[in-house]
Amino acid sequence: MVNSLGDEKTYADLSSGRRWFLLALASMGSSIIYAPAYLKAVFYDPLREALGVTNTQLGAVFSAYAITALICYLPSGILADKIRMRTLSTVGFCSTGILTLVYAMLPSLAVLYAVFILMGITTILIWWGVRYKLVRLVSKEDEYPKRIGLSYGIYGVAGLVIGLISTWIVAAVGQDLKLGVSIYLYFLAGIIIVLGILSWLFIPKFAGEIKGESTFSLAEFGRALRDPVVWIAAVSLFFVYFFYTGATYTTPYMTGVLGVSLAAATIVANIRNYGITLLSGPAFGWIANKTRPSLVIAAGSVLFIVALGAMMLLPHTAGVVVVACVLVVLLGFIANGAFGVVSAQLTEGKVPLTYFGAATGLLSIIGFLPDTFSSTWFGSILDAQTDAAGNVAAGAYQQIFGILIGSAVLAALASVGLYLYLRRSHKRTDESVLDRSVA
Repeated sequence: MVNSLGDEKTYADLSSGRRWFLLALASMGSSIIYAPAYLKAVFYDPLREALGVTNTQLGAVFSAYAITALICYLPSGILADKIRMRTLSTVGFCSTGILTLVYAMLPSLAVLYAVFILMGITTILIWWGVRYKLVRLVSKEDEYPKRIGLSYGIYGVAGLVIGLISTWIVAAVGQDLKLGVSIYLYFLAGIIIVLGILSWLFIPKFAGEIKGESTFSLAEFGRALRDPVVWIAAVSLFFVYFFYTGATYTTPYMTGVLGVSLAAATIVANIRNYGITLLSGPAFGWIANKTRPSLVIAAGSVLFIVALGAMMLLPHTAGVVVVACVLVVLLGFIANGAFGVVSAQLTEGKVPLTYFGAATGLLSIIGFLPDTFSSTWFGSILDAQTDAAGNVAAGAYQQIFGILIGSAVLAALASVGLYLYLRRSHKRTDESVLDRSVA
């Protein structure tokens, strides 16, 4: 099974066991390599206290990562067509692992900015294109939809297992949050570096994986820019992603306002972020396949509004712990599901294959923009309503949740707008065909 550095391999040259191993490697890696950068989604308060930063500073550090990632999305696809998967995977994993070692030392704010900016390069520019292309290389063409679905399942399992281990580590060290966060980051760094070593040993040189010229061109990008479907889908993704990521603020709300224990809140956060993916992705995908992705996203956005509104109405007492945990998992189910089918609006709108790649690049740039400002914005809201003892007022979270509800309303409107646009476009096309046939 160990990689031969000589001959190129095709799908048929790989054993079934090796194909499954590479599928698992790419899928687990896509979950674990981003865990250090997105640690605040699970360990918000412990991470902030361990680093000794304010909510605004923690948000700004993540924004630095997000801005770097935004710049790297388009060139990462070109890089994936120019450099072998084995090289990109190995370098991406190992460099991210080394940066995580520095992160684990809980450095100064200036060093932290440098680490997150460099992680934006290692995880996005270098590694972003690896997962989908590697899954494609170890699948027959008619197997790909099934294999990518399995990939999301493995992604969820890996994230959930790693998250539960993190909960155990932080709980085991007790009140020493710095030690707990540091040990967990060292643990993540070790796993990521091991994934890099496994990539070098087991990912072969695939025949035909490197193209002489990039599939991306300015002409294709120009056609994508002129397609209304691409723009409407991008706006929809922007607002869906906004409330999808914003749902992570339910974790500090549970611990700081509702009195949920740190251990319980962390377990619920891991289920919300990873475990629920096992159900929400396939469920929303199946419904979208039977109806329309745009309508499913609109319905999901409305359900998110109802669930978050119910959470805002909960009394601030420990007696609502179970209800709060159920609502947080439900919010995760809805947000994960809606986010998982947003890109399907491109196929719903019949975006041509000739510029589909450019369309997905544009979708990523616009859709993931909330990462560049939402954390800093929400962090400043929390800091503005924090007392001398470090306690955040419930009103700060209510304000954030109100913004997320507004985002969900706009997501629903954008998706309904796409549905109506496609119906109108289809009607015009039918009328044009009818006019030509009569003539």
